Amino acid sequence: MTLEKVSRSVVAVRATVPDDAFTANALGTRREGSGVVIRDNGLVLTIGYLITEAEEVWLTDQNGRVLPAHPLAYDQETGFGLVQSLSPLNLPAVAFGDSRKANIGDAVVLADGIGQQVDAHIVTKQEFAGYWEYLLDEAIFTAPAHPSWGGAALFDSAGKLLGVGSLRLQMSRAGEIADINMVVPINLLTPILDDLVKRGQVGKPPRPWLGAFSAESNGMVVVMSVAEGGPAAKAGLRQGDIISDVRDGEVDGLADFYRKLWQNPAGSEIPLRVVRDGRETWLRVKSADRNSFLKKPQLQ
Repeated sequence: MTLEKVSRSVVAVRATVPDDAFTANALGTRREGSGVVIRDNGLVLTIGYLITEAEEVWLTDQNGRVLPAHPLAYDQETGFGLVQSLSPLNLPAVAFGDSRKANIGDAVVLADGIGQQVDAHIVTKQEFAGYWEYLLDEAIFTAPAHPSWGGAALFDSAGKLLGVGSLRLQMSRAGEIADINMVVPINLLTPILDDLVKRGQVGKPPRPWLGAFSAESNGMVVVMSVAEGGPAAKAGLRQGDIISDVRDGEVDGLADFYRKLWQNPAGSEIPLRVVRDGRETWLRVKSADRNSFLKKPQLQ
């Protein structure tokens, strides 16, 4: 299919989340973005934060048809979300490309569900560590940035799907600041797709979660805030704390912190060495499964 045809399979996604949802304060209760049809039965791939804890999801095609949908799955590790249309979308599924073979400099198109497309290039492929306890070994970064990036579909020049838009960021290029998009690669979906469709989750133990929002500064992991009621808050971790060690391992940046953290099972007590106001102290954080804090989709 041509890019013009495949872009018609990108739909707008609108979700409503209860006021008392765990993510309501951080992500809002009205969320809008895009998704792309990946199976002919109306299965739509989107970015998971749009549909997390959603009680209602609506899809709008580019002819203006509005259809109800069910939030089927959200994978914490990749960030992908799946939505099942409850009425026939009558849109063809797009073909998957191979995001591993996409190269820096390749021409791509980022398309949203309301018909906006941005002709872009891949500017880099590299590790990405997110402040919300999220890590991709190799994310795709494109420029110029799409103004409506959340859940937008990234297509290669042959019209095959390379990934789904997640963030808008800034990077320095040739001494100038440029807006770019971070895209979750489609190859991360292939091995987990059947599990997500059949079970709503991946068939492996969850990662431990602390509920700490952190940033990296000169190789140090600095706590920006903690989730109210989460494990880190209960253990006394505070804004401004520097996490220097996990168990007996020194932390070397945000990605290394996550990798050391995830060597432990969810629910285990994890010792952290923390520098606070120039003094070192140890905190023992009883980790959790992040999903246990979230409202579950109601079966239709």
